[in-house]
Amino acid sequence: MEVSVLNINGQETGKKVTLDESIFGIEPNEHVLWLAVKLYLANQRQGTAKSKERSEHRGSTRKLGRQKGGGGARRGDINSPVLVGGGRVFGPKPRDYGFKLNKKTNILARKSALSQAAKDNEIIVVEDFKIDAPKTKDFINITKNLKVDGKKLLLVLPEVDKNVYLSARNLKCAEVITAKSVNTYKVLNADSIVMTESALNSLNELLIK
Repeated sequence: MEVSVLNINGQETGKKVTLDESIFGIEPNEHVLWLAVKLYLANQRQGTAKSKERSEHRGSTRKLGRQKGGGGARRGDINSPVLVGGGRVFGPKPRDYGFKLNKKTNILARKSALSQAAKDNEIIVVEDFKIDAPKTKDFINITKNLKVDGKKLLLVLPEVDKNVYLSARNLKCAEVITAKSVNTYKVLNADSIVMTESALNSLNELLIK
């Protein structure tokens, strides 16, 4: 699949790049996409919820009433889960919600997401560019020139560019990442994916092995 290369003014440069079929032309695997998104969202969870169990409450261990014949549920001390203010049974504990996803599965998920984006014509390739100073206004002008303003935008750069990052930081619908940071969730969550020529080359090197 060939895509025209644009400049930051939204004009065609006359150059074209080929999107590798092994990355942007495969049949998306929905189950693998689901696994990758599930893993990403699981890793965002803090897992710090904690409730006190019976043994962690302060209180007397004296038995409050007889075992049988009281007319109610059996209970021991004041910390019993049966009583108001007692410990909680099977409450949450600090834990890690993440799980293992094989490297090949992770790569297949990214390829599937990128292939779906290419199929939906959501990928735009631009010339490598720099922003002289961090200005949100300049970044907004670029999005307007590329006709992606008002959309969820994912801008992929070959490496960290502080000026570009700071220019987009205040925009709710724009995110700037490097080619190494491209993941399945962010690709699926974006309405438009703008990547520079160098970023595309870096992505090819990462995913073609």
